Amino acid sequence: MTPLRTSTSAAPPRTRPRRRFGPGGLTLAGALVAGTLLPLTLGGTAHASSPNGGDVIANLFEWNWPSVAAECTSVLGPKGYGAVQVAPPEDSIRIPGSSHPWYDVYQPVGYDLNSRMGDEAQFQSMVATCHAAGVKVYVDAVINHMSGNDQTSTDSYGGDGFNVSSKTYSEVPYGPADFHTSPANCPNADMSIQDWNSQTQVQECDLEDLADLDTESDDVRAKIAAYLNKLIGYGVDGFRVDSAKHINQADMANIESRLNNTAWGQRPYVLQEVALGGTGNLAPSAFEGNGSVIGFDYADALKAQFQGSIANLKTFGQSWGLEPSDKDGAMVANHDTERDGSTLNYKNGSQYTLATEFMLAWNYGVQPTVYSGFAFADANDSPPADANGFVTATDCSSGAWVCTDRVPGIANMVGWHNAAQGQPVANWWDNGGNAIAFSRGSGAWIAINNGSSAVTETFTTGLAAGSYCDVIHGDTTAAGGCTGPAVSVNSSGQATVTVNAGDSVAVYTKAACSTGCTPTAPAAGTVSETFNETRTTVWGQNVYVVGSIPALGDWDPASAVPLSSAGYPVWSGTVQLPADTSFQYKYIIKDGSGNVTWEDGGNRSASTGASGSATLNDTWQ
Repeated sequence: MTPLRTSTSAAPPRTRPRRRFGPGGLTLAGALVAGTLLPLTLGGTAHASSPNGGDVIANLFEWNWPSVAAECTSVLGPKGYGAVQVAPPEDSIRIPGSSHPWYDVYQPVGYDLNSRMGDEAQFQSMVATCHAAGVKVYVDAVINHMSGNDQTSTDSYGGDGFNVSSKTYSEVPYGPADFHTSPANCPNADMSIQDWNSQTQVQECDLEDLADLDTESDDVRAKIAAYLNKLIGYGVDGFRVDSAKHINQADMANIESRLNNTAWGQRPYVLQEVALGGTGNLAPSAFEGNGSVIGFDYADALKAQFQGSIANLKTFGQSWGLEPSDKDGAMVANHDTERDGSTLNYKNGSQYTLATEFMLAWNYGVQPTVYSGFAFADANDSPPADANGFVTATDCSSGAWVCTDRVPGIANMVGWHNAAQGQPVANWWDNGGNAIAFSRGSGAWIAINNGSSAVTETFTTGLAAGSYCDVIHGDTTAAGGCTGPAVSVNSSGQATVTVNAGDSVAVYTKAACSTGCTPTAPAAGTVSETFNETRTTVWGQNVYVVGSIPALGDWDPASAVPLSSAGYPVWSGTVQLPADTSFQYKYIIKDGSGNVTWEDGGNRSASTGASGSATLNDTWQ
């Protein structure tokens, strides 16, 4: 095992790029998309009597307010998500040009709530709608700075007046005295951070030339607190504090002390963006007194293992150098890390999905976040928007949005996660490489296969005897059945299960199957069929096999079996198929935009033998 190592010297943090860079050469692969949003009529201020009790956050990055509201009603509430994290709602600069980069919302020019995601009335209605679904709302709060000092734009999405050169923002209002200056605060004449180990420079100079607010000033603290209290008054339940590492801890504590309780009578949840690196007052641990910290350490470690050996995850936790579990905001990726490639992202296909499922299953971290953003080719790309930069409705079937929160296995793992709360990890199994399984006490069990071949094993699940719906591949029904396969657990708590390559199986007691259950096939009566397909591809494309039987997806491209490119240009994978069975199959290619390309020609035909293994060597038609 290689535990996470954290640098002892501070370095420039992961922050949003402010300037436009040349094309980064990034391409799309394996976008996770499913379904379209249903129209929703918003209105009223009704609130559920209490939150639904879940703690998983869906980060709907730069979705507009009606789309967030619709997702709360149709997906997040029903699936048991506890909260939704939304984009910065304050007015922000509109950077000149037609590209409307995503990061302009991180350059505020006022604290009114007219933004590229919608107006103030839509925001208020969204919060009320999410509350009616039992879902809390956390806002991405940009309170360390205002817009960039070198911006020439005088335009904003909400129409607020501002002057960058004179540091005046009339809506708040802020003037020149409300910002850090040199040499009074920052020792560098150009206000840049030159020593990332200096607390003074990190917290009193300009991060990436963004006008740094003088949070030592009581007047500035009062204005920031008034903005956050306005949001709380509309029902907001907490905040993701952008660039929190660049706000002195005492200043942040003072601001938090001024905040009101939330509509549900709780203190606002605070999740701070604190980049890794640094010691003393610049280490992430130094910020724990003001709330949780974003789990950059958590996400980095998951990427290392899912691109290495997930058997190492048996000891995943604080012994790896992670922040304490009750302070580490667990995540697989966020909007910064998916763009700089430091963590897994949707372009990693099944690794990204499996890592998210592991996060929801593992017993470490506070309020795990499932990230749903939009597809991008260049790191600066805008979310889908109109000609003026206003974000358009989320359509999860278009390929332009990456709706990870509603991927069936991930969405259903939220319920699994909620049911497993308070139960320890038990019944660990691994094959020494890329297949693992474990239970959470006697209430829930999961197996994850990050390898390139199917795994069949008799697992100790910890569950009572019975049949349980595999929630990765189907839902429970009102009649007590399953829309997908079921897993049969014997009187010893064991289940013989086949887990396909790049796939998982998960069951829990609240998803028991009582009628019409069809247990997954045991090892007996199956054949290990290896598919080898020779096909050259371009970056971002992946090859799958799909066929006429359930193990090959029943011709559904969404259920096709992914093949590994480890032996490129030969793509390979091993699947457990029923013995003595004739079947048809074809190969397909998926790209990051959700496009599916079928090979030409008629269906391929094959038959499995009575037992053992077989290999099919093919070339793309």
